Amino acid sequence: MTDDRQHHDAPADDEPADDALSTRGLSYVIPAYNEERSIARMAEAAREAAADLIELGEIDAYEIVIVDDASTDSTAAVCAELADADPNVVVLRNETNLKLGGTLRAGFARARGHWVLYTDADLPFDLWELRTAFRLLRTYDADIVSAYRLSRTGEGLRRLIYSHIYNTMIKVRFGLKVRDVNFAGKLMRRAVLDAVTLTSEGSFIDAELLIRAERAGFRVVQFGVDYFPRTRGVSTLSSWNVIRTLLDEMRQIGPDLDRGRNAS
Repeated sequence: MTDDRQHHDAPADDEPADDALSTRGLSYVIPAYNEERSIARMAEAAREAAADLIELGEIDAYEIVIVDDASTDSTAAVCAELADADPNVVVLRNETNLKLGGTLRAGFARARGHWVLYTDADLPFDLWELRTAFRLLRTYDADIVSAYRLSRTGEGLRRLIYSHIYNTMIKVRFGLKVRDVNFAGKLMRRAVLDAVTLTSEGSFIDAELLIRAERAGFRVVQFGVDYFPRTRGVSTLSSWNVIRTLLDEMRQIGPDLDRGRNAS
């Protein structure tokens, strides 16, 4: 169940806001769990980057869809304040913790933009990089631009090793040639999300999204960004429970993903 507080952009030139979003709009989808110290900073950065993209003519409208995954701190209160102050902010709340997969699926289902950006609440990369991401979409006629970290030394040796092993496993198992599968920096056309059905509950959803998109014939391009390690809140991505769920879902969903491999 989600508590959907919906706020819409003001119409421009008598055009309904939803039309502006669906034709040339950008939806940020931001999962948030106990991000009371980060989420307002993220919303401000998203607004500034969107204003820049509007000025450049890349987009005409935007929305910031925050999905609070049953946070136990004051994230919900901070998000409510953001939504009250800014009509471009949409807040969803999971009453029970759905983990990354369930949270992203809720955000993707609510997103109205022609383009959708999935990223994390702790600003893992500079959103001004969206200038480059949109240029790559045009230049390569791409459907997804997947960012990768140019340097990962700031996140610690254990996560660096885990990530290398996981990316290699995904490449060998599914043939996905993406350097940084689980990095939360993916800009995609809405058509991708309309064409694929995602089922992952945990962190395997990043791989599932990219694999299903490639199987469906969508084009993925990559580019490197400077990575800013988390300084607020706590990451759970290297916890044993998260890793176990990820590996379990890879085993369970893998056969379904394999069925489209020869066709891609």
